[in-house]
Amino acid sequence: MTDSHCHIAGEEFVGDLGAVVERARAAGVSRALVILAAEDDAEIARVPTVATAWPEARFAIGVHPHHARAFADNPQGAADKVRERLDALPASRAIGEIGLDYHYDFSPREVQHEVFRVQIRLALERDLPIVIHTREAEDDTLRILAEEGQGRLRGVFHCFTGDPAAAERALATGFLLSIPGVATFPKAETLRQAAALAPADRLLVETDSPYLAPIPYRGKRNEPAYVARVVEQLAAIRGTTTDAIGVETDRNFDRLFRP
Repeated sequence: MTDSHCHIAGEEFVGDLGAVVERARAAGVSRALVILAAEDDAEIARVPTVATAWPEARFAIGVHPHHARAFADNPQGAADKVRERLDALPASRAIGEIGLDYHYDFSPREVQHEVFRVQIRLALERDLPIVIHTREAEDDTLRILAEEGQGRLRGVFHCFTGDPAAAERALATGFLLSIPGVATFPKAETLRQAAALAPADRLLVETDSPYLAPIPYRGKRNEPAYVARVVEQLAAIRGTTTDAIGVETDRNFDRLFRP
């Protein structure tokens, strides 16, 4: 199994990263894509520790829409910072997470748009996939992807929690959907319906650690080992086995991120 999205370079894992990786391996999770905030020097400084603890881990680097405001005067500076980090980290495999977030609006929407655009252009320049964060901004997210993608862009909608109609719109971009632990929540029936309908070759699984722990761990710090619960839930939703889901999502991860 692969945790396709986690934040284990964050400060939440400083005290027990080794044990977190051991639990992941014991649960059958062989690797993870670790998301890094390009502008966060402290997080970037923890990368060698993560790489040593989990050599199979790969990395994605981007400027999250919450932090786009730091580049309000120079949106291109966001892409320049990501480029600098990519060049310094050979194990990087994607740009992300990037996108739009209108739920909190921590950054002005116009700034979010420009920072998103310049990072998409960098992804095309580097032939890298992107990891999309979109919240209450789906129309603008899809519009910008269409305008900037040139039909060559590849990527994944991380932490997908939408209904079947939202899934269809997202899948029409050619991107994958990454299913989080939210799929185990009692009120997430429309997400389960979407996960049941999506093609097998367009799905990934993730934890988004340390956030959104699945049942029965809800309310606790999430960690990569718990992606096994997402795999179990997805197998139940799709009427198949956990082994089959593990194989399919690992294959999809390989195809997208070329680890």
